[in-house]
Amino acid sequence: MSIQWFPGHMNSARRKAAESMEKTDLVIEVLDARLPEASSNPMITELRKARQRPCLKILNKSDLADPVATQAWLRYYEAQPQVHAVALSCKKASEVAKIPALCMKLIPHRGTTLKPLRVMIMGIPNVGKSTLMNALLKKRVAKVGDEPAVTKTQQRLFLGNNIVLIDTPGMMWPKIGHASDGLMLAASHAIGVNAIIEEEVAEFLAAQLLEHYPSMLAARYGTQPTTNDGVAVLESIAQKRGLRLRGGDFDIEKAAHTLLQDYRSGVLGRISLETPERRTNLLASYEAPPSLAIEQVREEYEPESD
Repeated sequence: MSIQWFPGHMNSARRKAAESMEKTDLVIEVLDARLPEASSNPMITELRKARQRPCLKILNKSDLADPVATQAWLRYYEAQPQVHAVALSCKKASEVAKIPALCMKLIPHRGTTLKPLRVMIMGIPNVGKSTLMNALLKKRVAKVGDEPAVTKTQQRLFLGNNIVLIDTPGMMWPKIGHASDGLMLAASHAIGVNAIIEEEVAEFLAAQLLEHYPSMLAARYGTQPTTNDGVAVLESIAQKRGLRLRGGDFDIEKAAHTLLQDYRSGVLGRISLETPERRTNLLASYEAPPSLAIEQVREEYEPESD
């Protein structure tokens, strides 16, 4: 199953972000700590590198992610040039309160009355950008919703301490290169429900959990599938929960929804769907052609050499 999701408003949002990048000092990219690279929009990287802007990567929802995997991801990002990374939960005010100081440390020559620090907050839908904005400003300025792509327009807000925040809509990229990325994004609720089939996404998630977190499945559902595949896990969940259709067959649709909801809410436990090692192996096994859309953005907005 190859999942693609690129609503119309995201194209205009991408162009507006490219224009605003010229007048931005620092990019905050909000990622899902459970799948940092799968939730990283390659167009954001291309845009900020074209303007040579440093990046603070925030691994949000770290309270839902495997702490061992999260530490590995922090080391992975800290090794990259012009990148600093921090793991936190945007729902915890004490953790969010550390972000302004981190921004000032990365751009020490800005943050004065005459030269305010201009920070653009970017990321894919439903990773917590709006929650971050509200927490930073300590008031509700951005709409928060459980469905992806709630924010559709860009806005500029003043944080104080001479910091200006530029909030951007969640942006996907035109083509997801790896099928597993699309499935991880769908499982984590970053893709609209109209673009996915829940049973197929849940099958993928179940197979991942069976391979990497079998004890969590057993603890939650008492699952003991006899075969090593996601369908067996869903059938086991349906059996244990008494989820059956009128004719007596297992209700796989309800079992799939149950598994996805339990993963998304953290009821299953702290889970990461990818690690730097697994990501490296994925990229080594497949070389995707360059995205035409990304190349066009790069050519259009790359600064001219002197």
